[in-house]
Amino acid sequence: MATLPLGQNSSYPDQYDPSLLFPISRSENRLKLGIEENQAPPFFGVDIWNAYELSWLNKKGKPQIALAEFLIPADSPNMIESKSFKLYLNSLNGAHFESEDEVRERLNTDLSAVAGNKINTRIYATEATSKKGMQEMSGVLMDRLDIEIDPKLPADPALLEVNNSFGPIEQCLVSHLLKSNCPVTGQPDWASVQIRYQGRPIAEEGLLRYLIGFRQLGEFHEHCVETIFCDIKRQCQPDKLSVYARYTRRGGLDINPFRTDHNSAWPNNIRHSRQ
Repeated sequence: MATLPLGQNSSYPDQYDPSLLFPISRSENRLKLGIEENQAPPFFGVDIWNAYELSWLNKKGKPQIALAEFLIPADSPNMIESKSFKLYLNSLNGAHFESEDEVRERLNTDLSAVAGNKINTRIYATEATSKKGMQEMSGVLMDRLDIEIDPKLPADPALLEVNNSFGPIEQCLVSHLLKSNCPVTGQPDWASVQIRYQGRPIAEEGLLRYLIGFRQLGEFHEHCVETIFCDIKRQCQPDKLSVYARYTRRGGLDINPFRTDHNSAWPNNIRHSRQ
């Protein structure tokens, strides 16, 4: 972790520099989840990144601005460290490009090389994005539960239980109380999480207590979602499971991991009110 740009003083680049991008292997955290390096994980999915501070120069030197969406496959060997991503995007501010397509191709090439898998970039005009509006996650809101809890207790998978007196159901549960901390700086990361499953009913109170237990955990967004997925899968054994988290932005970027174990449609990348 000491070599990460995150948490260290950084000068913002004034020249395009793809070497700023810093990879983080996914395998280390997956080993903690019992997933060996050469073993296929019990999920697949995507990390949806949104960049709100993308800018470059056209050939006449006039600044261009846009918003960007990056789709990073969950089976890529590496994640991209978020501060290095921000510094890299800022290095584009003084770079000249012939067209938006050239910018997109450059982003795809540089990011794919670091992630170790093909990344898909979409660039949007701010006007087009504003027309999409905002939308909250659909599902049964667990935050309505009036529970007493010690928020300093860590997430305990033993809290995850099913009601065996009922048969399998299809359900979608939502909470806005997911919070974890940056593993380097300790800064808080806030998120809403949506859990879709098919199987015996999961006890909502236990699930909410479990999610609140992430408040003291220092871990990257992607790893938090994979931990939630694996714990629910092991403890509750649903036939189908999807976990999706929308994190609030930091440094002009938000990260929204999605993990599933079945042929589920990728979620719509619609901003929430806290984003």
